Amino acid sequence: MRPRAVPGAFYWVCLVPLRGMYRWSGIMHEILWHGRGGQGVVLASEVLAEAAYLQGYRGVTSAPTFGPERRGAPLTASTRIDDEPIRTFSQIALADIVIVLDELLFGSVDIGAGLRNGGILIVNSARPPENFRLPDKPAARTASVDAAAIAREFRLTVGGAPVVNTPLLGSLARLWDRISLAGIERGLAFKMPPASAYNNYQAVRRAFEMTVVGDTRHEQT
Repeated sequence: MRPRAVPGAFYWVCLVPLRGMYRWSGIMHEILWHGRGGQGVVLASEVLAEAAYLQGYRGVTSAPTFGPERRGAPLTASTRIDDEPIRTFSQIALADIVIVLDELLFGSVDIGAGLRNGGILIVNSARPPENFRLPDKPAARTASVDAAAIAREFRLTVGGAPVVNTPLLGSLARLWDRISLAGIERGLAFKMPPASAYNNYQAVRRAFEMTVVGDTRHEQT
């Protein structure tokens, strides 16, 4: 079964992969997206889910975590990816990866509470990743990218505001080898009209190149 996505609704995929496509051992990976309504948080989660499906993963889910998307209001979306069908639909408690579309959310949301120690934190910011280290998660890897500048470069704006969701998919591919740029390109092509998919993919590639990765993870002593 493969329902098409409905904006703001639960979206899921649970399919058998094509033979020969990339797979990994059956460990479920969980990703949390933090942003604001109007930034495309849910769409980014859905594109990632589609990219994973197109790379052959059998279990993929994507869903908004907190209510409907209202412009400017804090919003969280989640993505689960597994080599086996997913039968867990609860909210994610500790994610392997947390992606933050608006760095100002650090002032109102406990971002680190949702990231497991040893996970990956990616932030849309022109500031270096060292600014986002989490004292209580010393083994976490941090990265930052000026996704807003990249969005403006490729004219990904709504009402003059940069739409940073898809560039951050490029940052994800840079830090996490489970998802490839080719998979993201195919996911964008499935979710968007051709012209939009092309521009967004160029932004994805630029973010892949421009992402700044923090120093080697700081292990607990």
